[in-house]
Amino acid sequence: MTVHAQRIPVLMYHRVGETHNAWERRFCIPPDQFASHMHRLASLGMRACSLVEFVAWLGQEQELPRGSFLLTFDDGFLGVYEHATPVLQDIGWPATVFLVSRRIGGQDHWTKSENPSGATYPLMSVEHIDAMRGAGFTFQSHTRVHADLTTLSEADLAEDLAGSRRDLEDLLGEEIRCLAYPYGRLSDRVISATREAGYEVAFSTQPGFNRRNVDRYRIRRLDVFGTDTPRMLTRKIFYGSNDGSWQQTFRYYRGRAAARLGL
Repeated sequence: MTVHAQRIPVLMYHRVGETHNAWERRFCIPPDQFASHMHRLASLGMRACSLVEFVAWLGQEQELPRGSFLLTFDDGFLGVYEHATPVLQDIGWPATVFLVSRRIGGQDHWTKSENPSGATYPLMSVEHIDAMRGAGFTFQSHTRVHADLTTLSEADLAEDLAGSRRDLEDLLGEEIRCLAYPYGRLSDRVISATREAGYEVAFSTQPGFNRRNVDRYRIRRLDVFGTDTPRMLTRKIFYGSNDGSWQQTFRYYRGRAAARLGL
């Protein structure tokens, strides 16, 4: 008898590739580490669902088995094509990439001032995207230029959100329904503009689980770091936290014990 999922974690990766400093290890995972993550989850009987399945589950149109999760990649780095695609094809898992529509085939210029080395990294091209679509990947919006949406004027905000949908719909020939907020920054004004632009679901960087009553414009995601071991990743999923350390396990069970004792 299949046990249905009551909550679905969403994993958020960025670049897959080699790292050169501590800042990069926050947003990039080495290829062998990514493979270890996926194989660990598979060995535990977990299963990556598609974005279509996740949205249908939210709307109570479909059940998913316990152990399901959604796998996402922000920005559209070339390393995802080079290193993640073969791993996921081998396991048979789908994933979703949120693309910066006016930077396809370019570089991640928005990180240049944040990365201590000043390095930027290549983003996948149209040809890479076409190949990945045949490998089980879906693509959605991460806006046009990766701007902090909370800083934009009303006109610029509306144009960025709607324009990214148009760009990607023209490129892919299919409806774009989902958005990931750049930097995870959002506000009531940004959510209202996102809805007005025609998006039905939007992903934040707030950690936690997603139950069916979650705000569809504040979908929670677990941030996966390049320093996360496979065990740390499984702890993050179990606790719905960005903290995968063993101390988090201690805090979790201490909290449960205190609750039982009424402390």
